[in-house]
Amino acid sequence: MLRARLGDDIYTSWFNALEFESFDGGTVRFSVPVKFLRTWIQSHYSEDLLDCCRAEFKGAEKVEVALRQPGNQAAARVEAAPAPSEQAAALRNNAQPDAAQRNTTFVAPAPAGRTSVGGFEGSPLDPRYTFESFVVGPSNRMAHAGATQVAETALGGVPGFNPLYLHSAVGLGKTHLLHAIAWEVKRRSPNAQVLYLTAERFRYQFVEALRSQDPLAFKEKFRDINVLLIDDLEFMHGERTEQEFDHIINSLLDGGRQVVVASARAPNHVERLNERMRSRLQRGLVTEIATLDYELRLKVLETRLAEKRALDPSFTLGREIISLLAERLTESGRELEGAITRLYATWQYMRTAITPDVAETVIRDLVQGLEPRRIKIEDILRIVSRHFGVSKGDLLSQRRHRSVVWPRQIGMYLAKQLTARSLPEIGRRFGNRDHTTVLHAIRKIEGELSGNPRLKEELEELKRLLSH
Repeated sequence: MLRARLGDDIYTSWFNALEFESFDGGTVRFSVPVKFLRTWIQSHYSEDLLDCCRAEFKGAEKVEVALRQPGNQAAARVEAAPAPSEQAAALRNNAQPDAAQRNTTFVAPAPAGRTSVGGFEGSPLDPRYTFESFVVGPSNRMAHAGATQVAETALGGVPGFNPLYLHSAVGLGKTHLLHAIAWEVKRRSPNAQVLYLTAERFRYQFVEALRSQDPLAFKEKFRDINVLLIDDLEFMHGERTEQEFDHIINSLLDGGRQVVVASARAPNHVERLNERMRSRLQRGLVTEIATLDYELRLKVLETRLAEKRALDPSFTLGREIISLLAERLTESGRELEGAITRLYATWQYMRTAITPDVAETVIRDLVQGLEPRRIKIEDILRIVSRHFGVSKGDLLSQRRHRSVVWPRQIGMYLAKQLTARSLPEIGRRFGNRDHTTVLHAIRKIEGELSGNPRLKEELEELKRLLSH
């Protein structure tokens, strides 16, 4: 009856593992082997299941779905597996599972590698992010070519592109290429002094050096570096941190050492850079990674599917599903990778073929336009703070410096554009300001928009970030 009601695809995907346990005259009890399946059935099909039970069991008023009591170690391991949201994160760094465990559990990820120079540890490197796993297309070919040449010539006396500056929106491959350069240089020259740092870790290490009153020792750690890779430059904030960063970069470039920088914005759009540093970064190769086109999205999906099939050859997705994902997921490579990971996790639980209906259900929150996200002022404060490199406290404070006032005005403008909040409510959420202050901010941004195409692009970028 349930199969006839829901259809073969849904029944096979979600109810094959459901087993009847008992009926006490009022409650029908079933069991499933994993928590994910129980949660899904309860949230999506509890009414359908109850209706069918009422037709079979006289007096049935309630349905309960429990986790099956493990009768063996395999069931126990499945029960201990992470919840779906945790599963996707765990799969990203998952090592290849032991063949004996492949159907029941996941192997804990191996520790990510780190570069290190003179005992100074860099940020973690992902072993999957190599040139071999990077999918090349029209939107990223120049960036890939530049990164490849840097990796090949960094230790050759005269670096090919120095500095190399990569910029793009989130999830398009900047970090992948930085990691690939680090791995390739170390492969070619195991003794090379390579350091990969996020801007956040650079700042943290420098602040720690200031606290220990040893900033000179911090500077000395960079003296012998052959290749320095800096990620997320837009988050390099703090006056003394910025000054130290300028000194180190200039010293390395003057000494002919290779520098690679990645950021969400081009050098002339990173407000915190002084003119000298902006000029130095623009002297080498500055290249943007554009949004992936349909053909490249297909290639990314096929590559990530092949990686999962290398773990388990029995996992497969039909061409119509790959095409569906490529058409609907248009924002980034991470989004595409996340979709494959979710479908792989679902398949490991269900052990049945993934149909287009199941695929669309599993990735529903990734697909643009199905469920528009409600934007909150708290989201705007968070994204604006991150984008401009100012703290949320500064945005809410009474500080009047332009570096704070401008992001605050943009935040108020976005709050009016993207939420249903009134001007007084927006003012209250932005540090208890009067509604006239909010109105002034909105008019200020609107006045700038007509003659400032760069501001228009920046607002579109912020809106895109908020929509996710």
